[in-house]
Amino acid sequence: MPELIILSGKGGTGKTSITAALASIFNSLVLADCDVDAADLHLLLQPQIIEQIEFWSGQTALLDSSKCNQCGLCRELCRFDAISANYLLDEIYCEGCGVCAAFCPTKAIKMSTNLAGELFISQTKFGPFIHAHLKTGEENSGKLVAEVRKKASQKAKKEHLSFVLIDGPPGIGCPAIASLSGAKYALIVTEPTLSGLHDLKRVIELTAHFQVKSFICINKTDINKKQAAAIKKYCAARDLKIVGQIPYDEMFTQAQIAGKNILEYAPNSEVSQAIKKMAEQLIKLTHEE
Repeated sequence: MPELIILSGKGGTGKTSITAALASIFNSLVLADCDVDAADLHLLLQPQIIEQIEFWSGQTALLDSSKCNQCGLCRELCRFDAISANYLLDEIYCEGCGVCAAFCPTKAIKMSTNLAGELFISQTKFGPFIHAHLKTGEENSGKLVAEVRKKASQKAKKEHLSFVLIDGPPGIGCPAIASLSGAKYALIVTEPTLSGLHDLKRVIELTAHFQVKSFICINKTDINKKQAAAIKKYCAARDLKIVGQIPYDEMFTQAQIAGKNILEYAPNSEVSQAIKKMAEQLIKLTHEE
């Protein structure tokens, strides 16, 4: 089934609000939130959690003082200063590399896998919703993103749903790469500012590397006509299709406060009409092959 991942070069471009709005238009879909470090799509979808799955990832060293002969080898080898002079292990500094456990002559140190977060399978009025939460300071967000996408695909196949809509993470780091790997379509949300164009170029480079067909949405398109024109010029030069140009409207924020998407909050507004037109194009473009 078609899978559309919504990305942005940075946070705050309106990516999640647009995802929630599109969810109310698309039919027969599974929703997923791959921004596991700062997930917030659930605030607009108000999901009912059906299943909660523990996510275990990364390791922390545990030191058994009864076996430790204080030879000092672990302190010498540790590059993160995680072991104190009196042989107490600091979990904050420990990076889980495992070198101390590997070389401890008395086997006083062992590695323990961390409970890094939770993955949720939920239900919303728009369809099933897969989302997750990575605990503060935990690693492997890319691995958790991959698991969210995997569960979303499995849910779509199991329930014979025809579309997967994903709220991706901002930026071009590991979570964004994990959300794109193996994907076919991406909608990149940008805004008409100098930094917006810069960040758009970085995301386009990423999607091009993974051969993901990208469409562009310019949010708040009327706040800076000069920069909006620059984005259009760049997209024309790269043969990138602009599928949406959404005007600035404070009702977007009001809808967020009300816990609704903009189509629910103000269905007849200019913003809502622009999103509906964009949705029509996206449905056609992602189903034409």
